[in-house]
Amino acid sequence: MSLPLEDITVLDLSRLVPGAYCTMLLSDLGAKVIKIEEPTRGDYARWLPPFIGEESYGFLLLNRNKNSMTLNLKAERGREIFHRLAKTSDVILESFRPGVVQRLGIDYDTIRNMNPELVYCSITGYGQDGPHRNQPGHDINYMGMGGVLGITLDRHGSPVVPGVQVADTGGALFAVVSILAALIAREATGVGQYIDVSMLDVVISLLSFRFAWYFAKRRPPKTEEIISSGALPYYKVYQTRDGKFIALGAAEGDFWRKLCTKLGREDLIEYQFAKAEKREEISSFLKDLFLTKARDEWSDLLKDVCCSPIYTFDEAVSYTHLRAHETVLD
Repeated sequence: MSLPLEDITVLDLSRLVPGAYCTMLLSDLGAKVIKIEEPTRGDYARWLPPFIGEESYGFLLLNRNKNSMTLNLKAERGREIFHRLAKTSDVILESFRPGVVQRLGIDYDTIRNMNPELVYCSITGYGQDGPHRNQPGHDINYMGMGGVLGITLDRHGSPVVPGVQVADTGGALFAVVSILAALIAREATGVGQYIDVSMLDVVISLLSFRFAWYFAKRRPPKTEEIISSGALPYYKVYQTRDGKFIALGAAEGDFWRKLCTKLGREDLIEYQFAKAEKREEISSFLKDLFLTKARDEWSDLLKDVCCSPIYTFDEAVSYTHLRAHETVLD
């Protein structure tokens, strides 16, 4: 079976993780990706530890299947080479701050005059317009301004930074979807288009359910009103006897009913959505109970009520299901 993007060529000018992640996914789908790196130094990701031999693990991951070349876009000869490549390419992806590609003479308006069928995607923190378009930022800033950190709180009410880059990876996925949609539209119209991906916008979009609550209630949800916040006893992390942890996600009524029955506490079935003191009573009961058995004992006993072990990285990559599903490959 042929890959869906085997005839697509992508010029990757990205200097950030979202862009590199986006073109990595496109290359996995069969696209030919030509990564344009800076002269003399190359992509800064090449020097990020740890290393496999003399090569950065991060660079190897994000740039698998890609071809690389260096190009001085500030020099006339470099721009000429880039323009020649752009004339025969299908997609350009860049992550410079707004205005940089215009100064270099490689912006969308310039390139589309050479290649009207080109799809041109820009990934930035705040988008191409607005008062903060040139403000620097990273994933933590976009999560903070977008509201993610405002609802991801510890028990003291302080924001907790997630262990995964929400805005970066989310921005990459939104860019891939948008590029694929633009390529499909090109099949019908014969014309490419410009895509403006703002990672702050992506964060807002990922919080659509929370903002729907906000607009419906005219107030932000409290932590205890968010199922995924970990504040509710039926959707929470609990420690077990061996010092490890399990994740309980018995959100639906049937799963909560099965859980209470398995634990011999049918009297709690009607109190799944209890508040105040009753909620604290149930949380305390479950906390103490889960400390009586080891993690794997509980996850095996309660596997049919959305209860699972929380794995370390070592355990996750050796998990038999992921191996069988070929999720983890060399």
